[in-house]
Amino acid sequence: MFRKLAKFKKINSIKRIGNLKNLIKNSWKKIFANNKKHNNNNQNIAISNSKRKHLKNTFLAPVVLLFAVKNLSSNGNSNLAIAAEKYNILAVRIWPAEDYTRITIESNKKLSYNQFMLSNPDRLVVDVDDVYFDKVLKNMRNQIKHNDPYIKVLRAGQFTPTTVRIVIDLKQKIKPQLFTLQPIENYKHRLVIDIYSLKSEKVYAEKNNSSSNKNKSAAVKTSKKSGRKLIVTLDPGHGGEDPGAIGAMGTKEKNVTLQIAKKLQTMLTKQNIKCFLTRDSDYFIPLGTRVTKSRKNNSDLFLSIHADAWTKPEAKGSSVFILSEKGASSTLAKLMAKKENQADIIGGLNINTNGDKFLTQTLLDLSQTGTINESNKVANYLLNGLKSINTLHKNNVEKAGFAVLKAPDIPSVLIETAFISNPLEEKNLRNASFQEKLAKVMMNASIKYLKNIKV
Repeated sequence: MFRKLAKFKKINSIKRIGNLKNLIKNSWKKIFANNKKHNNNNQNIAISNSKRKHLKNTFLAPVVLLFAVKNLSSNGNSNLAIAAEKYNILAVRIWPAEDYTRITIESNKKLSYNQFMLSNPDRLVVDVDDVYFDKVLKNMRNQIKHNDPYIKVLRAGQFTPTTVRIVIDLKQKIKPQLFTLQPIENYKHRLVIDIYSLKSEKVYAEKNNSSSNKNKSAAVKTSKKSGRKLIVTLDPGHGGEDPGAIGAMGTKEKNVTLQIAKKLQTMLTKQNIKCFLTRDSDYFIPLGTRVTKSRKNNSDLFLSIHADAWTKPEAKGSSVFILSEKGASSTLAKLMAKKENQADIIGGLNINTNGDKFLTQTLLDLSQTGTINESNKVANYLLNGLKSINTLHKNNVEKAGFAVLKAPDIPSVLIETAFISNPLEEKNLRNASFQEKLAKVMMNASIKYLKNIKV
């Protein structure tokens, strides 16, 4: 008797839940049917402010019903009731830079999307499926900076019951790249929206190669005879989505490396050496692009600046690395290379468009053997200088397969300035005076090498 009564109540409860689900579904249909009547161009614009207010008011009833379903379903089988929670957007991060602006939307599930461009005015429209316009997405527009080179305004709203439309008003003609990233380390699923200028490559070439292009096919000469400045490209490691190593005090490798690189750039410029940075602010640059930039600059030297990390805080000291022809010189060198080479995965490389051809082919030919020998000279100059201001982790130059050192024609060195995982060395890395000392060592080593080469 009691079992039959319990079964009857359960069936009745399920029926009520089903009715509520249908009611919610019909409510949504009515809301968006009314919205479409007032919008003759829904394919071209996001929901207006007035419609958004209308939706905010009419959305309340279905939300109340959602909670009712959740409460009625004691066994937690109502997928509809937990849909909003399940598809929450975890974070939105925007990284503006001269090279490109990146928008990253992070979710606990892989996001599907559709994109298209509109003109007069220029806009990029992105529809993201199976998400709801929550407070994280609502706050996205407030992250746009007035000096963003590409984005004028960003708008977003609930376009359909399960689709959020993002409309990006643009300052210039662009070439967008959209792709998704699988979870890695502290990140969940990410949808990446990269906004490049149509003329970005031309601008970069004009800016960075105005003098070097004239000498690209010139005979090998000393700087005095050739009449051009020596050129160094500095590569501050990591950036943007990729913070690099993080110390106990919260110090991020990407910030320290940029600070040191800017100090070094100032010093080298005063020595009449032309100096470029692969990045001059906080944004992600793929490893292959860093090398490509150095080659476009017609560089005589490439220095990649990093801060080390280890599982134990006792590890300390500075290290200098060059590319290896036959594998890593030590287990540590191999692990360091593996860690640094992960930057593309963490930072968010679009493998469909950013695969650098020369990084995927066999590089270690006769010409690169000569380049490695030159790299070794610079590395030893650096090592001798570093031991005057810090402990050396290893007394010799280390070798490993660092992707960022694979330019076949430019002497390239990677400097691990100190262990950011060591409390004392993290404190030093945060100190402007210690950063100046590091930059001065790198400057002296660069000058010592460059004055003896032919360009």
